[in-house]
Amino acid sequence: MDRIRKALDLARLERDQPGVVSAKAAPQSSPPVEPRVLTRVATSIIYTKTRVFEPDPAILESHRIVNPSGADSACSAFRMLRTQVLQRLSEHCWRSMAILSPGAEDGKTTTAINLAVSLANDHRHTVLLVDCDLKRPSIADSLGIVVDVGVDDVLMGRASIEQCLFHPQGFERLVVLPARAALDNSSETLSGPRGRELVSELRSRYPERIVLFDLPPVLGADDALAFLPLVECGLVVASEGSTRREDLLRCMELLRRTPIVGTVLNRASDVNNAYG
Repeated sequence: MDRIRKALDLARLERDQPGVVSAKAAPQSSPPVEPRVLTRVATSIIYTKTRVFEPDPAILESHRIVNPSGADSACSAFRMLRTQVLQRLSEHCWRSMAILSPGAEDGKTTTAINLAVSLANDHRHTVLLVDCDLKRPSIADSLGIVVDVGVDDVLMGRASIEQCLFHPQGFERLVVLPARAALDNSSETLSGPRGRELVSELRSRYPERIVLFDLPPVLGADDALAFLPLVECGLVVASEGSTRREDLLRCMELLRRTPIVGTVLNRASDVNNAYG
């Protein structure tokens, strides 16, 4: 664990050196975002077009999805993560964020879902979680969603966004846009005109919504790097016992032009220091 912590500290130090874009810098290629004031949205939302489903508790437990009102250490850790992420987002008036990791076994998707659940439990906004890991989509499986059309169909022009939205009962203010299947040429599709249109529509439809994009591992494909100019910031997930120091440093180097709101040390034995 010390190796990973030192690598995180080193990566953050290098990002803050002159000539490197730090987490406080706005992304060069992102469209300008108007300052906003957080307003309280309705506590109870009636979904008319979004499909509502009841998640199987056994599936949620097997994929380590937290109870938004739970009191255990995992729930507390994600509430702390939520608070710090919200502070960074509000500071820069950001509403779109990519969830990133160096490799495939770092717990990125689990972190993305649990952060989305925790963010949605804050009554000031709604949350949309989008599965853009079109190499190996897994959000639907983690939540027990039976997907007949997904974001991959939207990107290929076979479906509208409204046809692909799901709301899990018990997770107020959370909507999920899952992927049905992997896509060939996914990086070109994500960064192309349809990908840009998708992100623009998702960001502009509801001013109080935070949009989280789960992306493929940074070192496993070029999808994440190709897609990142379309979002405003990123959150990096590393894993104790899985992420190699050199992979983390390489990942942070590749992300040097992306504002990073923080890093999550997943599966950390010392949960009080898991966020940096």
